[in-house]
Amino acid sequence: MATKQTEPVTIISLRKLSLGTAEPQAKESKTFTVEDAVETIGFGRFHIALFLIMGSTGVFWLAGSLLIIGLASVVVPSIGWRWLIRVASIPGIILIVAFKFIPESARFNVSTGNTRAALATLESIARMNRSAMPEGTLAEPILEKRGRFADLLDAKYLRTTLQIWVIWLGISFAYYGIILASAELLERDLVCGSKPRVVETAGDLESQSPCHCHMFTPSDYQTMIISTVGEIALNPLNMLGINFLGRRLSLSITMGCTALFFLLLNICTSSAGLIGFLFMLRALVAANFITIYIYTAEVYPTATRALGMGTSGSLCRIGAMVAPFISQVLMSASFLGALCLFSSVCVICAISAFTLPIETKGRALQQTK
Repeated sequence: MATKQTEPVTIISLRKLSLGTAEPQAKESKTFTVEDAVETIGFGRFHIALFLIMGSTGVFWLAGSLLIIGLASVVVPSIGWRWLIRVASIPGIILIVAFKFIPESARFNVSTGNTRAALATLESIARMNRSAMPEGTLAEPILEKRGRFADLLDAKYLRTTLQIWVIWLGISFAYYGIILASAELLERDLVCGSKPRVVETAGDLESQSPCHCHMFTPSDYQTMIISTVGEIALNPLNMLGINFLGRRLSLSITMGCTALFFLLLNICTSSAGLIGFLFMLRALVAANFITIYIYTAEVYPTATRALGMGTSGSLCRIGAMVAPFISQVLMSASFLGALCLFSSVCVICAISAFTLPIETKGRALQQTK
């Protein structure tokens, strides 16, 4: 009797069906970036406090300049310049304490791999703003190559870097030079051939002295205030020039005008004329600073942008340190010589700005080298 054969196909088919049944997969956890967290948290009390604290140090510059002039007009005639220094240092001391409440940048912590600290910072900001954090966990950063000083001197950016350094040094030299020179000009009775002042010696004898030092009058403080306001006068026009003419041409024009107005200070003029010259110089040097800030931030890629700004700022300090020796020492010996030196430096900066190899107008920010 023939035996009935089994059908292995059926068994195989069932086995395939069994193996083909998918097991439930684990649900993927949500992640978010620092940018996602910032967008979710939104604007709030933390950002207002941050603006007030950080703005008190390159944002409220003009307000501080006007405040110290007004303070000097009250303090110096009554209790002396030493008390002016003491009183003026109080805001700085307060800021040192206030900086303790400013957290480290979450983006910086993420870039260094310190995700836990970045998350703590974001949670603190969310609590202060009374908002919620995004769902999920903070994504691990993808560490990229960080900028090095050698990158600034790479063949692609070598010429740009060197010319930027020259411009930063020259702009700072001119900016602090005109601030200090303003006091010298007012002490010289508006430059117009002031005669030596009669001073009393220790023996109560009168003697002729070439010293031009004397206490500022209320009109002198008024001149300083008006000239300081000039720092915002050209901002709208400067913004138009930057956007339509480009960064290089706009900076070269304002630097050339700065050189011209330094030479015009040698002209014997009236009180109104001197105020006008000082006003224009303060406006021009402020415009120079704004333009070079924008250009430096735009010309370097992300990896070296902060490094480029930092090294440029170092050259800026060197220019600021040299300025007093010209504005107060050389100017006392040779007034015209000091003005010619300031003007010459501005001309060099104007040429350097005009010949910069890269124009950043309409150019997207570079992310990589």
